[in-house]
Amino acid sequence: MKSEVKLKKPPWLKKKLPSGETFQKVHNLLRECRLHTVCQEAHCPNLGECFSQGTATFLIMGDRCTRNCSFCAIRDDSPLPLDEEEPEEISRAVEELGLKYAVITSVSRDDLPDGGADHFSKTIRAIRVRSPGTSIEVLIPDFQGSEMALGRVVMSGPDVINHNIETVPRLYAEVRPQAVYERSLHLLKRVGKLDSRILTKSGLMLGLGESHEEIIGVFEDLLKAGCQILTLGQYLSPSSDHHPVIRYVAPKEFSRLEKIAYEMGFIAVASGPFVRSSYHAGEMSLKAHNK
Repeated sequence: MKSEVKLKKPPWLKKKLPSGETFQKVHNLLRECRLHTVCQEAHCPNLGECFSQGTATFLIMGDRCTRNCSFCAIRDDSPLPLDEEEPEEISRAVEELGLKYAVITSVSRDDLPDGGADHFSKTIRAIRVRSPGTSIEVLIPDFQGSEMALGRVVMSGPDVINHNIETVPRLYAEVRPQAVYERSLHLLKRVGKLDSRILTKSGLMLGLGESHEEIIGVFEDLLKAGCQILTLGQYLSPSSDHHPVIRYVAPKEFSRLEKIAYEMGFIAVASGPFVRSSYHAGEMSLKAHNK
């Protein structure tokens, strides 16, 4: 789906280019360990800020996805075999960076019988061994609805399980053709039933063509599913071949939505043009735990 008229990017969406000694340290370590980050693969606008603060969201199971979501910069292609050394390499990077909070996500691996759940579990456990004081958040795919796969991740004991709802149900056919809105909601609800100590989190991209009423409807659905932490950010199209930006949401509107989300019952909310699912993740988790 391509836009006939390309919207001009507003001034509030300008970011400084990444630089600095800490940024270079993170960049070099990731390259040395042959690791991927969603920051790089998904063209995240916060890459410079996060790297400069010594944080990164690790992308496991390769840089090729088995799904073709129209919003995502990660390429959909035949994935490579799993790197069995990756969990240890991730744990080493977490230790060397001295991370107090680590975020682990992945491409969708529908080619694997368990969707990669065991690889998530091994990565979590490896970090626990090397860095027992590090809190861990995982941003997981839907595992095609497999409760066994989800249970494996839950049993490994992450502090937060994040699964992004991404957009409103009306737009799923365009934006997430291989995903199911109700399946994602069920996943979040199931986490709470399996282990109520684990915080649940989800996020929405705005600017894909959703209405205000539809956004509030998703808030209601997420709360019914037991979701506690919410992120809201501006969708930025990676290229002309991806889903177009239908509108740029003003910072004031993001602030209003944050206020509404808190009033409805979320315990930690990040809402703004540059917010992404792992943006200030450690701070949000701490806030939620202290509620």
